[in-house]
Amino acid sequence: MRYHFPRTYLGQARAAVGDWIVYYEPRRTGDVSSRGGRLAYFAVARGMGIEPDPKLVDHFYAFVSDYLELDRPVPFRDGAHYYESALMRPDGQTSKGAFGRAVRPIPDREFELILATGFGPELGSGTGASAATPVMPLGMAEDQQPFDGGASSRPMVETTLTRPFRDEAFRRQVRLAYDNRCAISGLKLINGGGRPEVQAAHIKPVASEGPDSVRNGIALSGTLHWMFDRGLISVDDDYRVLRAQSVPEDVARLIRPEARLLLPCDETLRPHPSFLRFHREQVFKG
Repeated sequence: MRYHFPRTYLGQARAAVGDWIVYYEPRRTGDVSSRGGRLAYFAVARGMGIEPDPKLVDHFYAFVSDYLELDRPVPFRDGAHYYESALMRPDGQTSKGAFGRAVRPIPDREFELILATGFGPELGSGTGASAATPVMPLGMAEDQQPFDGGASSRPMVETTLTRPFRDEAFRRQVRLAYDNRCAISGLKLINGGGRPEVQAAHIKPVASEGPDSVRNGIALSGTLHWMFDRGLISVDDDYRVLRAQSVPEDVARLIRPEARLLLPCDETLRPHPSFLRFHREQVFKG
């Protein structure tokens, strides 16, 4: 994944390399790529490096890894409380100058509070201002771009880096997006304990640096998840289900007659074409 920015923000972006950033969504009514402009923090990631844009003078790409969406978006302001204190003027109003900077540093305590509020009980923390304790040194608040493709002293960062936590967060988010229903079979199965049986499949595998983003996920039943991971089924850019010739007809009956994915109502949560293309070209055996 990468973030495109002008030279204006080069110093701040360089300071974030090797450190953690938070994605902030501005207001852009009708723009699907920004999810309607919720004015909220919605994901964290780690800055990995910066390269010049070879096609545009004085512009650069910042590359990130370990992308993880928050369980719930965190508004930039909750009543009179600003999650970034720099956004509040002395009279209590929003500082439009600070708010207009797409890349800006965030103090440790404020960054951690955004993380604690975004994940809430899943981090073992309450939400709200009382949850804050110093953890992270720097953040980057910025517009979301379309997909292109010392932690030991920071316990909350260390927690979000662990594969079990990331897998569980990804599972929760994908299940919620698909209403606990398998996107290929259409089945919605709830076990005796009230828990959904549907699983969350990464489209671009984690082993291939696929992010823990809902747009890199599909809700699938156990059997279809197994088939998808092994390249026996895939999905085209029109969300039609593809299957390898080796898939027997009796197994193919698991696929809805329409042979199309059941998609999230929210268009911004639907599988991203770049991840679907990767799966077809690198995983699918069709």
